[in-house]
Amino acid sequence: MRDHPQADDSPHTDVWTGRATNRVQWLLALVGAACMALGIELAVDSAWTSGVAPLAMSVVGCIAAGLLVLFGTLAFVHVDLKLDKESVEIRCGHMGLPRRRIPLSHVAGADFTALVTPRHWGGWGYRWRPEMGTAVVVRRGEGIVLRLWDGHTFTITVDNAESAVRVIRARLRTTGRGSAR
Repeated sequence: MRDHPQADDSPHTDVWTGRATNRVQWLLALVGAACMALGIELAVDSAWTSGVAPLAMSVVGCIAAGLLVLFGTLAFVHVDLKLDKESVEIRCGHMGLPRRRIPLSHVAGADFTALVTPRHWGGWGYRWRPEMGTAVVVRRGEGIVLRLWDGHTFTITVDNAESAVRVIRARLRTTGRGSAR
């Protein structure tokens, strides 16, 4: 799902930006909004005859489930990646949360991966798997794998990932911080 033009991928460019978008998440957000609407409808116009406690539990349950689904999905509708001369910054969703900033001094290397899948990571979102590392996955497709000096990896789905990897590698070479890969 590509709709975001990339900056010049020259290592001399001050800032490289990239994005990955998942429009399917909007459908899940609609499901969350529908749950909330059902909870509000139950609270306002209910002919519930089983008592107040079951009605209250139904209303609170619908609204809570709706909020969780709505905000959980909207946080991962897209991911923005910003690469400047000092760091890689990853921001998710419209509010930019969760956010992670990784200084280039912590990066040992960067690799392109042609296929990152939500199924491989256990779903969409900010993911951690002990055997695989950490990832921000908003869609199926290409991505970047950052190899950190502490032995961990951080994977990000982003369009034009090969360009980002070239820029990261060039910046690591110019500062003498990256590995030979």
